[in-house]
Amino acid sequence: MRALTPDLWMEPIESASVDELRALQLDRLRWSVRHAYENVRHYRSALDAAGARPDDVRELADLALLPFTGKADLRANYPFGMFAVPRAEVARVHASSGTTGRPTVVGYTRGDLDTWATVMARSIRAAGGRPGDLLHNAYGYGLFTGGLGAHAGAEKLGCTVVPVSGGMTERQVTLIRDFRPDVIMVTPSYMLVLIEEMERQGIDPRESSLRVGIFGAEPWTNEMRREVEERTGMHAVDIYGLSEVIGPGVAQECVETKDGLHLWEDHFYPEIVDPLTGRVLPDGEEGELVLTSLTKEAMPVLRYRTGDLTRLLPGTARPMRRIEKILGRTDDMIILRGVNLFPTQIEELLLRVRELTPHFQCVLTREGPLDALTIRVERRPTATADLARAGGEQLRHLVRSAIGVSVRVDVLEPDGIERSVGKMRRIIDQRPPR
Repeated sequence: MRALTPDLWMEPIESASVDELRALQLDRLRWSVRHAYENVRHYRSALDAAGARPDDVRELADLALLPFTGKADLRANYPFGMFAVPRAEVARVHASSGTTGRPTVVGYTRGDLDTWATVMARSIRAAGGRPGDLLHNAYGYGLFTGGLGAHAGAEKLGCTVVPVSGGMTERQVTLIRDFRPDVIMVTPSYMLVLIEEMERQGIDPRESSLRVGIFGAEPWTNEMRREVEERTGMHAVDIYGLSEVIGPGVAQECVETKDGLHLWEDHFYPEIVDPLTGRVLPDGEEGELVLTSLTKEAMPVLRYRTGDLTRLLPGTARPMRRIEKILGRTDDMIILRGVNLFPTQIEELLLRVRELTPHFQCVLTREGPLDALTIRVERRPTATADLARAGGEQLRHLVRSAIGVSVRVDVLEPDGIERSVGKMRRIIDQRPPR
C-alpha cells in the first residue's frame, strides 16, 4: 500500500470535544428549524399539523418532536416549493434523474456552495488527498451532484482537478497513465471497469500513480475494498452523501482507520430510526439513517429519511460519530420467501469465489405463487468453464448457508454483465404485477 503523509490540516471542529460539538449543533439546529418554519410553506404546514413549533426544540432530543421529510414531500413541492430563500438568491440547482417520477430538485445559495466545498475538501483530505495532488474526477457532471461537488471540494483543498466525468473508458485509462494522478473519485463499480481496461491495455494497475480512490454513490462492501486494493495497491475509502441533504460530503471514511464514515456533524445531524415505526433508536442499533441540515440556507431539510440502512458508532479518527458502511437501501431490499436480503450481501459472498468477477446482477422472477432469484455473474478470464461452473455452485451454497434462501446462479462469459459509467444496476425485477 502506498504511503500517505499525515493529516496536519484538520479544521478546529474536527478535534473539538463532544460537549463543544453538541452545543454548536443545538444552536444551529434551532436556527435551521426556525428558518425552515418561517420560510418554507411545507414545513410550516407539517409542523403545525404535528402540533410542533420551533421553540419546542430546546435540546437535541427534541428533534424527535418534528415530522419526517420524505422524497414524496420534495416531489410534491416540485420544482422550487422547498426553497427557503427567493429563487433569485439561489446560485445553483441540482436534481435527481427522475426516472421513477418527478425529479427531486435541490437549490444552493452561494453560502451553501461554500459550505459544500468545505465539507468536500474536508472529506478528500480525510481520505488521504493533499493540497497539490492531481485528482482524476470520474463522477458525472451535470444535474447529478457528484461531479461538481467533488470538483469544488478538490479545488478548495488545493488539488489540481482533471474533470473527466464518466464514460470514454479507454480515454480515462490513457489520462491516468499519462497525467499520473494521485487521487481518483469514481463509483466503485466503474473503478472495476477501469481496472479491467488497464489490464486489457497491458497496464499493471499496481504500477499506476494512484494513491487513493474515493468511492461513493452506491453501496459497496469491505470485500470490494480488498479486491480493489489488492489489484491496484492504492487506498480505497468510502464517501457518503445524497442530493437532498447537500450532495457528496455528508460523511467520509478516514484513510488511517477505514472503519466507517465520520459524519460531519457540525453541518448534518444524524438519527437512526426503525424503518417501520419511525422510532428513534439508540446509537449502535441498525436502522434507517435520518438527516437534518444545520447550516443550509436555500433548502433546509428536517428529519429527511434517506432510505439508507446503517448504524451510528462512536468516533475514532475524529470525535464526530461514524456510520457503518451502508448495508443497503430500504427500497433495494429483496424479500424472497420471507427472507430479507440486499445486493451488498451477495457482493460480499461473491468476492469469496475467486473464479468469478465482482460484476453481478440480481434478477427477480415469479414461478407460480413464489418469487425466484437468479444471480447473474461472470467467470474471470483466467477461469476455465468447468472451474467457473464450480464457482457458481459454490456461490449458490454460500447464499443458501449465509442468507438462508435458495437461488439460481447463472455464470456468464467475461463481459456478459452490462457495464455502467455511474451507479451499477444491481436489481432487475421481471416479476409481473400481482
